[in-house]
Amino acid sequence: MEKSTLIGVFGGVAAVGVGMALKGADPSALINPAAFLIIIAGTAAAIFNAFTMEDLKKVPKLFKIIFCGQKIISKQEVLEMFSALAKSAKHDGVMAIEKKANEVEDPFIKTSLSLVADGFGADFIYETLENEIKQMEERHRAGALIFAQCGMYAPTLGVLGAVIGLIAALGNLSDIDMLGHSIAAAFVATLLGIFTGYVLWHPFSNKLKQISQEEVDVKKMIMEGALALQSGASSMAIEAKLQAFIPPAQRKLKQDEAEGK
Repeated sequence: MEKSTLIGVFGGVAAVGVGMALKGADPSALINPAAFLIIIAGTAAAIFNAFTMEDLKKVPKLFKIIFCGQKIISKQEVLEMFSALAKSAKHDGVMAIEKKANEVEDPFIKTSLSLVADGFGADFIYETLENEIKQMEERHRAGALIFAQCGMYAPTLGVLGAVIGLIAALGNLSDIDMLGHSIAAAFVATLLGIFTGYVLWHPFSNKLKQISQEEVDVKKMIMEGALALQSGASSMAIEAKLQAFIPPAQRKLKQDEAEGK
């Protein structure tokens, strides 16, 4: 479970609800079916107009990533794996790499090790893995763009909802009590549009971009490890090369753990 997403969503809802109460507004005013219909259904309709069904089929999976997170192998695990592989390859040759390729579940690691085990050159391995990383980045970019577009459409639809509400309010000019209620209800759509746009959709898009970048960094580290294996580098050389991908603070933490501090 991605706790930061839950904290953000519930924190945003609480901030608006408590803020309204402190300002003297009734939070129950937010329970406005017409406003929800305009913002939620309207945003969904705009997204269907903006993207293909092939893109939109990925939305449930994207929500799962946002709320449940995504399991990505840690950089420390990658470093330890390639360091151990270099030692094994020194004694058992290419068979050690091939055996590991058959054992791992991660498709990108499996592909990387298989290319090395099959004896392909460094240029071919680099181009193949780099193209795979670029294709993944493009898929992730398209997913994040869906939520970014939601964040753009929702506030604008909020203005549309306010206009619709004001049209209804102007039809009740003879009833002062009803007029005030109608004007207040008109701006609920604007509030919902801005809230969903800037508390939900844009932040969701940003989270997907961050998760994507983390995965790209790990895959580039794996690619460098595979290239180092292909070149016959020693375990110490591979470890030194891959250490560059791990932030200094994390390196120190791992070192402290190893020393029992």
